[in-house]
Amino acid sequence: MESLTISPKFEVVILETIRKLLNLQVGQKLPAIACNNHIELIPVEHVGGMRGFVRGIDTAADAKDDRV
Repeated sequence: MESLTISPKFEVVILETIRKLLNLQVGQKLPAIACNNHIELIPVEHVGGMRGFVRGIDTAADAKDDRV
C-alpha cells in the first residue's frame, strides 16, 4: 500500500506508480468523495474514450402494447 503526505497547504501528490497504473493525465478531473472515514478519488473518463466498449450489445427493444 502506498502512502501520501498532506502538505501544509493540504495538498497531496499522487505517486508516480499510481499515476501510471491508472493512466492519469495532467489536468484530468478526479472528483473526491468522502465515504465512511476515507476519501475516494474517481478518475473521470472522456466520453469519447468509451466509444465501442459495449460493441455487439443487442439494442433491440420490445415495445409494450400499452406504449404508443
